[in-house]
Amino acid sequence: MSYESAVQLSNEDNLRLNVLLAQKPHVIRINESNMTLYSLTAKGEVSIKLNPTAKDESYLRAVRELLSMKVTGSPGGYPVFIKRWTRMGHTHNTLEHMLLLGEPEAITAVAYSSELTHEIARRAWWANPSTEIARQLLKHESVVEGELGKELTEFLMEFLPFEERQLDVVNTVRLCLQGDLTPEKERLNLWKRAKRKNPYYVGFMHASPELIPEQRKASPHYSRIIQCLEKQLADNNHYATSLVFLLSETGQKWLATFKHSLAKPVDQDVVISLFIAVENRFDIPFDENRGVRHLEDGITLAKNYCSDIQSCPEELIEVINAVDSADKDLIEATIVLAQLGEDTLIPIFSGNDSVGSVMRKRLLPLTTPILERIDILMS
Repeated sequence: MSYESAVQLSNEDNLRLNVLLAQKPHVIRINESNMTLYSLTAKGEVSIKLNPTAKDESYLRAVRELLSMKVTGSPGGYPVFIKRWTRMGHTHNTLEHMLLLGEPEAITAVAYSSELTHEIARRAWWANPSTEIARQLLKHESVVEGELGKELTEFLMEFLPFEERQLDVVNTVRLCLQGDLTPEKERLNLWKRAKRKNPYYVGFMHASPELIPEQRKASPHYSRIIQCLEKQLADNNHYATSLVFLLSETGQKWLATFKHSLAKPVDQDVVISLFIAVENRFDIPFDENRGVRHLEDGITLAKNYCSDIQSCPEELIEVINAVDSADKDLIEATIVLAQLGEDTLIPIFSGNDSVGSVMRKRLLPLTTPILERIDILMS
């Protein structure tokens, strides 16, 4: 059954669009401001200046209906056809089709797809070269490892000083520090900017700790404890690896960056991102998947573990028995930090939207004991 839009395309546009689609284009975008359709094909870029027969908004809807009908068999376009295909179990086959709908939201959906490849990413980037799309594409390993990754990183780094949303600053820094996307010189520049803008530190907290340019030496306890825990480390004991990491040169840099991040956070989104980064740094198996809800409970648990090892998990008992009794403070501090997560902020942020100095004041009952544990591990 044929579909006829309420708005008729001009004969010229109808012909040129059908000829274009017959050439199997890779991706289509529409510039609504100048009423021009652009396409990327195997032979390069093609543009079609549209000749509206009605108001621009109505005419563009008719253009997209034609594209959708030719590509998907349905004039509804995105998201109507994707819902139908999802029910049919063929969602993973639609990315190429979605790139041809001339719909900005369809391009965004492609960028978020878990099925995205480097080539599809390259086409999506051509269709919508924006900071949102660049950040989303850099979440895909295939993009980070491909040629497009560095192009996206250069774009984001150039735009970074103008980002207004602080969480976008965090995510940009985090994503650009993946792999070898950012040269050392540029990474050092990011670190210098962090001294003036707290969210940069949080971005580094998400990255590999080895990339933190902070100058720190390993803890004085490091060499001795690593010898005491040689067997536990060989067995990949979670408590041993966490403790030794924090006492190492890399761990000390990470702890120092954690302190920097807590010094002057700007808004709740940035703080939440920080606690997610801390949670992701540890792999000690606790019952709470997103962090202990009340820090007091986490502190109590750590103290109970270190004062009564019979109540400890077996892995922790092995660690406590292998080190000196004077090292229990280090173990306790490690356990406290390892329990932090997004849910730890619920009692503080629930029911309020405070920012700046007001938010930092509300955070003091949480940040003060955290800073005390960091200082224990850095002493």
